Amino acid sequence: MAGYITTALLAGFVTTTAARQCQNLTIPIVASARNGVFDLAAPKTNIDVVNFVLDATQPGHNITAELLTGYATVSGNYSIAATYCQPDDGPGTTLQVLTHGVGFDRSYWDFPTNNYNYSYVNQALNRGYSTFAYDRLGIGESSHGDPINEIQSYLEIAALRTLTTMLRESAVPGITANFSKIAHVGHSYGSVETYGLVALDPTISDGIVLTGFSKDPNFIPEFSLGANEILANTFARLSNYVDGYIVTATVSALQADFFSPRDFDPAVLEAAFQTGQPNSIGEVLTMNGAYDAPNPYQGPVMVITGERDVPFCGGNCSATEPSIPEMVQHSFQNATYFDAVIVTGSGHGLNLEYTWPTTYSNILDFIDKHVK
Repeated sequence: MAGYITTALLAGFVTTTAARQCQNLTIPIVASARNGVFDLAAPKTNIDVVNFVLDATQPGHNITAELLTGYATVSGNYSIAATYCQPDDGPGTTLQVLTHGVGFDRSYWDFPTNNYNYSYVNQALNRGYSTFAYDRLGIGESSHGDPINEIQSYLEIAALRTLTTMLRESAVPGITANFSKIAHVGHSYGSVETYGLVALDPTISDGIVLTGFSKDPNFIPEFSLGANEILANTFARLSNYVDGYIVTATVSALQADFFSPRDFDPAVLEAAFQTGQPNSIGEVLTMNGAYDAPNPYQGPVMVITGERDVPFCGGNCSATEPSIPEMVQHSFQNATYFDAVIVTGSGHGLNLEYTWPTTYSNILDFIDKHVK
C-alpha cells in the first residue's frame, strides 16, 4: 500500500535558511546518443505549434512512430550550467543530483520567491547533503541545440550520465569534494530521465527519487492540451530559443498543469510563469521511449507524487488500487527497497506548493535511511 501523507508539518522540520556555500558552474562535456530521426520541420508559427500538439495527442495515433524515419548517432561538445551547494561546515559525504522537469530550469530546486522558503536545496543542506542542480542539456543556461533531432531524451540522459561520472571521479571543475554516495532526484520529465539513467547504467546511482511521476502515459495528453503551448521565442525573455522550442502561453495554463486547487501562493505561480522555460519538440517525441521498459536497477527507489497530479495521475493518484504511483513498483522488480508516497492535496509542481514540507521531509527521510 502506498503511503498517503497529510500536509501537517513534521516535528522538528527546519524552516530557517541553511548556512550554505554555493557556486555557479559552467561544465564542458561530451555527450553522444543514438537519437531518433524525425521527418518534421520546426514549427514557424503558433498555429503550427497547436497543430503539432493536436497531432501528438490524437487518440489512436502514435506520432513518434509516424514521424520516425530511423536512428542516428548524435555527438557534440556541450556546456552544462549548474549550481553546486554544500553546508557551511563542509561538503556532505552524499551528493544529490537534481534534475528539473519541463517548464523549469535548475531554480526549481532552489526557488527564490518568499526568501527561498520553497528551497529544496536549503532543506537538503540542513540534513548535511551537498547538492548539484543543473539545467538539462538544451534548456536554460546550458547549451541549446536542434530542438527536433538533437535535444531528445536520449542525448539528455547521456549528458546526465557523463555529469554523474565526472562527479564520482571528482572531475568537475570547481568541485573538489569526494562523495561516497550519489543519489538522483528528479521532477516530472527529470524523473523520466532519472529512470532512463539507471535503466541505461544500473550501477551509476546509490538511490533514486522520482517526484511527480508514474508509469501511466494515458494522462499526458491532458497535460499537453492544458499547457496551451506556443513558440518559446514569442516571449522576449526566451528569444534565444530557435523555432521548435515550445512553452506554456499563460499563467492559467501553468496553474492547470502544475498547481493543485487551494495549495499555492499566487505570487509563486506568477514567479514560476515569469521564469518558466520551454521544452523541445524532440523531448515530446522521445519521452515515452525513455521510461516505457522495465528497469533493471537494484538500488532503493522512491516515487512521490501529488494527489492531484495531472500529467501522471489525471488529477487523482488514488483513483485505483493499488495507486497509480504504487504501480511503478512493477517496473523495479530488482530494487532493494521501493516506496510510493502520495502527498495529499498537492499537484504536479510539488516544490512550489504549500505542501512542500511534507514532500521534502519524505524525500530526505528516504535518502537518510536508504542511501546516506
